Amino acid sequence: MCGIVGGVAQRNVVPILIEGLKRLEYRGYDSAGLAVINNGDIFRKRELGKVKGLELLVKADPVPGFVGIAHTRWATHGKPSVANAHPHVSRDTIAVVHNGIIENHEQLRATQKQDGYEFTSETDTEVVVHQIHQALETADNLLAAVKATIKKLEGAYALGVMGTQEPDTLIACRKGSPLVIGVGFGEYFIASDVAALLPVTRRFIFLEDGDIAAITIDSLVIYDKDDKIVTRSIKESQLTSDSADKGEYRHYMLKEIYEQPFAVAQALEGRFINGRLLENAFGHNAAEVFDKIKSIQILACGTSYHSGLVAKYWFEDLARVPCHIEVASEFRYRNPVLAPDTLIVTISQSGETADTLAALQEAKKMGAKYSLAICNVPESSLVRESDLVLMTRAGPEIGVASTKAFTTQLVTLMLLVIAVGRRFALSEKLEQKITSELFGLPGKIEKVLALDSEIEVLSKQFAEKEHALFLGRGTHYPIAMEGALKLKEISYIHAEAYPAGELKHGPLALIDADMPVITVAPNNSLLEKLKSNMQEVSARGGQLIVFMDETLHAVSDSNVQIVKVPQVENEISPIVYTIPLQLLSYYVAVIRGTDVDQPRNLAKSVTVE
Repeated sequence: MCGIVGGVAQRNVVPILIEGLKRLEYRGYDSAGLAVINNGDIFRKRELGKVKGLELLVKADPVPGFVGIAHTRWATHGKPSVANAHPHVSRDTIAVVHNGIIENHEQLRATQKQDGYEFTSETDTEVVVHQIHQALETADNLLAAVKATIKKLEGAYALGVMGTQEPDTLIACRKGSPLVIGVGFGEYFIASDVAALLPVTRRFIFLEDGDIAAITIDSLVIYDKDDKIVTRSIKESQLTSDSADKGEYRHYMLKEIYEQPFAVAQALEGRFINGRLLENAFGHNAAEVFDKIKSIQILACGTSYHSGLVAKYWFEDLARVPCHIEVASEFRYRNPVLAPDTLIVTISQSGETADTLAALQEAKKMGAKYSLAICNVPESSLVRESDLVLMTRAGPEIGVASTKAFTTQLVTLMLLVIAVGRRFALSEKLEQKITSELFGLPGKIEKVLALDSEIEVLSKQFAEKEHALFLGRGTHYPIAMEGALKLKEISYIHAEAYPAGELKHGPLALIDADMPVITVAPNNSLLEKLKSNMQEVSARGGQLIVFMDETLHAVSDSNVQIVKVPQVENEISPIVYTIPLQLLSYYVAVIRGTDVDQPRNLAKSVTVE
């Protein structure tokens, strides 16, 4: 993986391919490449590093083409290198770009070597292009060769394929990895994300799992997994080509942090009438499903897992609904027990997270009858696989480290707590209180963003640090986990989070003057317990940074620094307290000079295991 762009047009597609790759840079990658067919030959350019390097390579030696494919690679099989970069070519006649993982690549490679194929890369993708080349020896055309090839592939893939025998044709197919077709006027494009194609079209066809598309300038034929010709509807995207611009901000991440008041407001918009949550916001039959469920099982990864952890506290504390949560990649590979009438709740920003999708499918095999997706991408695989859906409406999130997607996940999860909790122990009075707090959230977040300059100054203390510890209790323990994740993702500082009560059970051994301890301290029932934990750190010379409710008395100690956070009600305080931790990680990364929006080794949309 990570990003695919391709096109068939009556104009030179190279500038479109380059621009498309730039718009996919947010996904994370280590190399980039493109190939076009020109005068019956395949011309390929590849470069290690940023798309800018590929662009300069193409400018220095331009080759136009009306059919082309391009790719940004995030290394899975084989180290980052030019040789491992896509597109991959077989005997100068077939070129392929690929997202996903071919699980049986070693067996295919061994067979192909026996058949005389030479390998120039360490990738699993190269077996695909050789397999197509070999199939073309007996197949009637490129489409037939691709169909024959994918029958031999095990794993996940999105493929863009072109060949010199049919220089006006582009083949696209997907299984477990997203791929869309952009519909222009007398031209077609493919991409792993609509964002790549917004400068040329806003009309898209979202390929279903198992689909294969044969594309020329004047025709598009789609075959489903049963090899039947099908018609897929054309959807018009509401995004525009400038939706993802940084504007006045230095980085996308900072822009997205500041977009959170609006994003939260969007997540609430139109989902209430006269202050009461509408259950049909989750789907037309949501009330019927909610009436039947007896427990919740949340499946998610990374940041989405942290939002699910907060929701577990909410479900059980506010609504008294039994709730379990598990990392999706663990759930799918053990032998879990699902209680009858469990609602499977999956959470994913992209809706294409491979482990989460597979976990949902595994739960269905186990007999789960009800599923709900919390997601930010309407046409994603996770949305299509789920019975009910609540979109987060965060808008495009380009920074790899999630910010507004996380807070809108929390907001929408609270809406789910309300909807389900009505049937359990959530009183009408408490529902009204939480609803009022939710509508006040954008204003609360605006007040927290006013701490920006104070947190920027504070962040300078981390310039030479290599480790940090985050503490929280109750619903703020997952917020501490999210704060630690953000810091390690973009500043490369090793950071861990613990429930504050666990400090004395091991982590206290790490405390010294070089280990900053960041503590989340809202004004709730666990505050006194948390103060005791902070004293344990202070007594051992540890440097404490405390994000504390503004109504509380500051701790008077020379090694304790207090950041006063605007007062907020306990139910929604996790959403508010995540904002200063986002700002802290951002400014620490800026000071340390790391790549804030595209941190090393990470990808925005993780579509492989």
